[in-house]
Amino acid sequence: MAALGLAASGSNWFSALALGVTLLKCLLIPTYHSTDFEVHRNWLAITHSLPVSQWYYEETSEWTLDYPPFFAWFEYALSHVAKYFDQEMLNIHNLNYASSKTLLFQRFSVIFTDILFVYAVHECCKCIDGKKAGKELTEKPKFILSVLLLWNFGLLIVDHIHFQYNGFLMGLMLLSIARLFQKRHMEGALLFAVLLHFKHIYLYVAPAYGIYLLRSYCFTANKPDGSVRWNSFSFVRLISLGLIVFLVSALSLGPFLALNQLPQVFSRLFPFKRGLCHAYWAPNFWALYNALDKVLSVIGLKLKLLDPNKIPKASMTSGLDQQFQHTVLPSVTPLATLICTLIAILPSIFCLWFKPQGPKGFLRCLILCALSSFMFGWHVHEKAILLAILPMSLLSVGKAGDASIFLILTTTGHYSLFPLLFTAPELPIKILLMLLFTIYSISSLKTLFRKEKPLFHWMETFYLLGLGPLEVFCEFVFPFTSWKLKYSFLPLLLTSAYCAVGITYAWFKLYVSALTDPPVSKTKKQ
Repeated sequence: MAALGLAASGSNWFSALALGVTLLKCLLIPTYHSTDFEVHRNWLAITHSLPVSQWYYEETSEWTLDYPPFFAWFEYALSHVAKYFDQEMLNIHNLNYASSKTLLFQRFSVIFTDILFVYAVHECCKCIDGKKAGKELTEKPKFILSVLLLWNFGLLIVDHIHFQYNGFLMGLMLLSIARLFQKRHMEGALLFAVLLHFKHIYLYVAPAYGIYLLRSYCFTANKPDGSVRWNSFSFVRLISLGLIVFLVSALSLGPFLALNQLPQVFSRLFPFKRGLCHAYWAPNFWALYNALDKVLSVIGLKLKLLDPNKIPKASMTSGLDQQFQHTVLPSVTPLATLICTLIAILPSIFCLWFKPQGPKGFLRCLILCALSSFMFGWHVHEKAILLAILPMSLLSVGKAGDASIFLILTTTGHYSLFPLLFTAPELPIKILLMLLFTIYSISSLKTLFRKEKPLFHWMETFYLLGLGPLEVFCEFVFPFTSWKLKYSFLPLLLTSAYCAVGITYAWFKLYVSALTDPPVSKTKKQ
């Protein structure tokens, strides 16, 4: 804290924040890591040991390569550094190989590639309006935003305990957003196109990018009332954007098109044979749907309204990614989730086109697209909530209403990640880190907007405080009850359903804000 105080008094506070969180990441190296650790080790082995033509066919391990080609090349590049740590980690047949050198390499690869995320945060801070800046450094929006992003609890536990490369990928997205705020549209489009070929989950927010670039870049002027001036359309700009998408896609998919392997690549990227929900139940609409189905099935069995022999064997909480049938409620198909998702994002796209609000309007639409896809998508991972939480951080320091939504979304979204870390040694770590981040988030944003109305009303406060008793029950009470054997799914069901309520509320509240905010009426380009 003393070091932070010294840095705060000078001009290097951002570097101090970045260095501090990097040291924390190093301390987390020995902690538990999930199967994703083996997933990425296997991808290192695949890309290093096999020719490109076999990358998307190799299936010695169950953890087959299912990310787009740019990420495969990313793993290929890492593998050429990995060989100097431990050559054995690059052997495809060394399943579940986790030597100490392998652990160090993979952990440090995540920490090192987070440099892009740090740079992206620095660029995003340049885009923040400093009108509400206080006299103290710690009260300035840029400082608060830097802490909210660099020290984000979700990224820390997902990347540096559970194990993934979300920081690197989110860095690309935040840098893309920053470039659009800076009116460097071509750079923003290029970065997002590259990002899509690193991880296709970012297709969730592609509609926001497409509509915004068409509306604010291809159309160069608005009418006085804010509506589009149709004769200002630039074919040159449209062709330029199309060329970027084409060239990036050609670079990524071209080799596999030449090998006649595109169908195989796409079958890996979009495995619809997996179930509606991921193993840990993302806290979305389908979690509530599944919870209701589970409750109705238990009641039906108790009242002898259901035949136990006719209940589907595939359990919603078995921890497996599989197809299944609901017991009472109608089963959900991928097409149904697609339709629900499209319906959910349409109003945000409508607002972006007909109620232009500049880059902030784009950011709000992006978050709504991410949340809508999270709420209604097929086989959504609980970690996908970070796609909404991190961009929402940028809005949180600009307006009190957005700060309130951010705090509800972040607190519930972060708590929903707790089941990812189920080992005893990590229990105090995740509780302490989340408490510290949550307390800082609430206190700093309350200070920033202290002259405005309270950020929470009593029902929101009551709901957020309810996470405490829920954690006590799931971690300290339930394991010692007789329910543990018969209702082993209960903690996961309660966590997902409770958090789904908060995330749904934040999504709805953000939508109301987007629909009711007035458009920015300017005749010049947004």
